[in-house]
Amino acid sequence: MSINNLQLNKPIKGPGLTKAGVAILQFLTIFFFAAIELLFRNSYGIITGLAMWIAFFGGTYLGRKGTAYVNAVAPPISLLIASFILMPTVGGGSLRPSKFLLDLIAGLAAVSFYLLSGAAVAWLIWYKKERIKSDPRSDESLSSSL
Repeated sequence: MSINNLQLNKPIKGPGLTKAGVAILQFLTIFFFAAIELLFRNSYGIITGLAMWIAFFGGTYLGRKGTAYVNAVAPPISLLIASFILMPTVGGGSLRPSKFLLDLIAGLAAVSFYLLSGAAVAWLIWYKKERIKSDPRSDESLSSSL
């Protein structure tokens, strides 16, 4: 049995999550893990970075057809919104613009590798799905080409 023929059962019955479902799942995942990391470390790090990867690849795995674009766009926006909410409250920061923006830049820099690598893979998956959709000669799915 090769890796291309490996069948994985999805935990969701039916076609999968909608675009809104993927975005909400990604936001909640990132928000939860970022809050835990801010409680213990007062800054972002590997736990939030791994949550970003889980959000990117979980959206790819659980989303239905047509959610690849949302899967690539939503995690960076979700991290920014979660940072705006969590840093002044849970992170122990303040609402002074200079301190808040410094904390925000430092937090985003700490997870930049995870954010950029996850986004690059998500955009590559979106590109491949769009190419397959626009090419009428191709009947193979993305899962069989990876």
